[in-house]
Amino acid sequence: MNRWLPLAGIAGVVVFTAAVAGFGSALPGFSHVTHPVAVLGAKGIPHANAFNLLGLMLPGLLACSAMLALRQRLPRQAGWTVRIGAQLLLLSALGVVALGLLPLDPTDLHNPASSYHATAWMLWWVAFVPGALLLALGLRGRDGWWIVTRLSVLAAAGVLYAVLFAVDTLPAGIAQRLGFAIWWLWVAWVGWVAWRLPSRTA
Repeated sequence: MNRWLPLAGIAGVVVFTAAVAGFGSALPGFSHVTHPVAVLGAKGIPHANAFNLLGLMLPGLLACSAMLALRQRLPRQAGWTVRIGAQLLLLSALGVVALGLLPLDPTDLHNPASSYHATAWMLWWVAFVPGALLLALGLRGRDGWWIVTRLSVLAAAGVLYAVLFAVDTLPAGIAQRLGFAIWWLWVAWVGWVAWRLPSRTA
């Protein structure tokens, strides 16, 4: 089964993108420019449960598999920064699963359901940014890992910008999708490339 782990991130990108595009086109009035992805799985929206399963939970689990693939290849002697970083990256992927398990309530953005969804959203990016930076810090100077370190720093900065600053200059839907795009591309790339790097015994 391990041989399929490197493909999990790529599969997650495909499933997530197809679900957002498909369910978005089927929902009248839905706009990828102005509406967040969570609207497709919000309470009271047609086919919300199907989207939460296919668009968030399944891709999130695939991302978890990609992070497990990464962790299996990390050098054993890389230190605590890499271990903590890998755990945070796994938590970030679990945050995507939680987004599907805890759907948004569009009728009341301040009730417990919406608060839980917001917490899952924060888990996704708050875990990823330091996780990617710690991974990059711990892998500095390791043979073959320099590309992972550089792209992890860039991805952390990109997600942070998309979540905290892009909303001031871009439509909300575009800013969110920018953050998701950066994260998913990083997950897919690292999950695949890490498997081809030196083994964790190095």
